[in-house]
Amino acid sequence: MKPHKLLNPQTLKPSKLRPIFLTNHAPSSAPFSSLTHPENPTDPQPITRHSLLKTIQSSQWHFIKHLSPNLSPSLISEALFELHKSPQLVLEFISNVDFHRLDIQTRCLAIAIVARQSSPKPALELLKQVVGSGIATIREIFNLLALSRERLSVNSSIIFDLLLRTCCEMKKADEAVDCFYLMVDKGFMPKTETCNDMLSLLLKFNQTERVWVLYAEMFRLKINSSVCTYNIMINVLCKEGKLKKAKEFVGFMESSGIKPNVVTYNTVIHGFCSRGRVGRAQMIFSAMIGKGIEPDSYTYGSLISGMCKERRLEEAAGLFNKMLEIGVLPSAVTYNTLIDGYCNKGDLDKAFSYRDEMVKKGIRPTVSTYNLLIHALFMEGRMVEAYEMVKEMEEKGVVSNGITYNILINGYCRSGNAKKAFSHLDEMLSKSIKPTKVTYTSLIYVLGKNKRMKEADDLFKKILTKGVLPDLVMFNALIDGHCANGNMERAFALLGELDKMKVHPDEVTYNTLMQGRCRQGKVEEARQLLDEMKRRGIKPDHISYNTLISGYSKRGDLKDAFKVRDEMLSIGFNPTLLTYNALIQGLSKNQEGDLAEVLLKEMVSRGIKPDDSTYYSLIKGIGNVDEFVRKGDS
Repeated sequence: MKPHKLLNPQTLKPSKLRPIFLTNHAPSSAPFSSLTHPENPTDPQPITRHSLLKTIQSSQWHFIKHLSPNLSPSLISEALFELHKSPQLVLEFISNVDFHRLDIQTRCLAIAIVARQSSPKPALELLKQVVGSGIATIREIFNLLALSRERLSVNSSIIFDLLLRTCCEMKKADEAVDCFYLMVDKGFMPKTETCNDMLSLLLKFNQTERVWVLYAEMFRLKINSSVCTYNIMINVLCKEGKLKKAKEFVGFMESSGIKPNVVTYNTVIHGFCSRGRVGRAQMIFSAMIGKGIEPDSYTYGSLISGMCKERRLEEAAGLFNKMLEIGVLPSAVTYNTLIDGYCNKGDLDKAFSYRDEMVKKGIRPTVSTYNLLIHALFMEGRMVEAYEMVKEMEEKGVVSNGITYNILINGYCRSGNAKKAFSHLDEMLSKSIKPTKVTYTSLIYVLGKNKRMKEADDLFKKILTKGVLPDLVMFNALIDGHCANGNMERAFALLGELDKMKVHPDEVTYNTLMQGRCRQGKVEEARQLLDEMKRRGIKPDHISYNTLISGYSKRGDLKDAFKVRDEMLSIGFNPTLLTYNALIQGLSKNQEGDLAEVLLKEMVSRGIKPDDSTYYSLIKGIGNVDEFVRKGDS
């Protein structure tokens, strides 16, 4: 079959152009190549610059799409140059010739032209395609844009600002810094807004040192700072913990003629609150109001969060009510802060009342809201209600996240329900939610409580094969399981593994091992572990000493038990209920009821309330319930 003869667009008037399909040229993914010269009269004639221009100017985009595989880079480049005063037409043209298939030089020329539009968005999108393609370094792209700019005789340096902005929006910090210095070397000053984008990006990556270097460069180059610039730098000082300097910076800002805004004060207030200095934050809050700057939801939220962290819940609730009175609508984050505070206090009724209130105000509870309430219910052992909350969450269309599943798994693990815990792990995996170290630690814990230590070890090995590096909490959970099940050899082998992985043990690790030895009646070996702790620079706590006291008392070695008690007191630890119960139990076991009664009076005088275990041991020591009651009455 003979190919259709292609009409030369030069011979047609623009208004009569119509697309004619080329059947002998299939689209190619390779870069554009020039048409070969026709070898016989029936071959299509090559497209000329003039004919291409006419086709573009008449907006025959369907025709352009079919011609595009046969358009050479040089022909496209010539057409772009001719059309450089019509950036919108250039944008439409390159959109119809597959921009990503153009060579880098042609792309940069097109971007330089499109950048002349009033809106920067099209140029930014094209730059993102070029930078993201990886076909050239930032330096190469910069130099090609510079050549295009010269060719077009453009005075504006906006194209370089847009390249710098592109790097920032794509979170390419190193490339952004390179672009900044390339601009400076060429004598082009980035806009203040673009510099702010760079400062923000570096701050997000916690590269505070580089932020200060860039800020110093801005000062050296006399690039004016805006209120946004100062706010970023104040945020840097707050993140570095230099709160006094952050406050002083506000004064420096004012002396430079820049008026602080609500964001400025919010940054400083949040900085003080996050460092536990709520009182100072409140003073800044008052100064802010005194200067006529109205606080917003974020201002109140920071103060309420700070108060909740300090367990000043009544003050937080009072400030929250004031916020409502003046018509500032709280965010879900502020409600979540109060819910978290009251959950930690154990006042779930109040926590749920805040949940109900946010719903009434049309603020949708978030996954964090549900996570806080579900976790609190599990901690109180209200399993049925916790699961009802999960159902409600699903019905409301709130998607569970990894934290939700960790709460559910941990809740069932704490109650010893391994089956439920593992079913939630399966559900988590089915939703492509990756388990964390917290997930695995909870599962190891429940396996230990259920005396399924082989499965716990297998799970631990599986975690290692997945490349998950166990942390100290996970090691402690596994060591605790083996100690509780009498597998002391494996427990000490894990201590060796912990050292090999350079995970440093803590007092919990050694207390667990000490308890394991005491269960075996090997109190001297437990005592050696206490000494080993000290040698390793790990400070024993009251649990360490209570473990030894309990171990000696159970064995009837009261002299050694009291020696440990005295050592405990000498280093500043006060005896606890466990201390007294262990000693009273030992004295009762040795039929020294009178001494046990003396200890009872001592513990009461210290404000420690005896429990059932205390009274049971005393009754055993006295040997007669009636006598114990009579002595208690006297």
